[in-house]
Amino acid sequence: MIVKPCPGEGRGPVRRRSWAPAFAGALSVLALSACATVPGPTSQAAPATAAAPTVPPAMQWLYGSGEGGAASLQAWHGFRDYVLRVARARPADSVVLAQGATLATPIFVPCGRKPLAVMLDVDETAIQNLGYEYDEAVRGRGFDPAIWNRWERTGAGSVAPMPGAVTALRALRAAGVAVIFNSNRQAANATHTEAALNFAGIGPARHGETLFLQGDVAPGSGKDPRRAAVAARWCVIAMAGDQLGDFSDLFNARALQVGERRRAAVSGPFAGLWGNGWFMLSNPVYGPGLRGGFDEVFPQDLRWSDPGDGD
Repeated sequence: MIVKPCPGEGRGPVRRRSWAPAFAGALSVLALSACATVPGPTSQAAPATAAAPTVPPAMQWLYGSGEGGAASLQAWHGFRDYVLRVARARPADSVVLAQGATLATPIFVPCGRKPLAVMLDVDETAIQNLGYEYDEAVRGRGFDPAIWNRWERTGAGSVAPMPGAVTALRALRAAGVAVIFNSNRQAANATHTEAALNFAGIGPARHGETLFLQGDVAPGSGKDPRRAAVAARWCVIAMAGDQLGDFSDLFNARALQVGERRRAAVSGPFAGLWGNGWFMLSNPVYGPGLRGGFDEVFPQDLRWSDPGDGD
């Protein structure tokens, strides 16, 4: 008796799309029962497939949601409109804090006759590191400097522009405003960062001219020395970033508690700068903003407990 092989036999398991009609499963059972008349070696059940990793909610919001995209567009539209308006007025001072400034008494670098420029952070301000964040999410691991260094050197083709950044920066360059990038990526990887910015449509950027990186001016991750170097040459009329440190290292002082840091940013002399020279992009994925215990995040006098709990 000649027995025809069952469908898929000798080729590994047959994969079925999740949207296949329900009756297809029943037909498969009937077909396989006919094949069962031929005795054969007992096969072991295939090992269970591991559950797919879950995308962290913060990454869902920033990289996948319409809300995250809208927030970015809103910030970049405001940035563009502000810069184009201020560029016509030639302000006396830049938006870069001068040496000697404090959180209580900010002073700014004067512009003089220097050419106009804007200064931007790179990661999650101008570009989205989708390739790196995918790798981190799928492996379920946290930040690793060695992996990030490899990402800087090999991930230029796996980035995307922040929504709104490309058209905003194009308009500013057309108006004669220089676009300067100030990033904590490593200076040793400068050519790769230039390539990432160009791939995303955010460039051009030239290291040492319109791109400043960690190690260019002073050691360490503080950005104030690089800001000072840029402000010495350009009149910086606006800055954009996704961390307070993209505007001043004063916000990253070790002694500054979570509540104090927030108050310094949203009240007093800095409150009026947001949307008026300083522009913050939302980033719930990483950074110093993701700190604070219950007592620091939830004021005692504003707490509520469900009176129906336990009914």
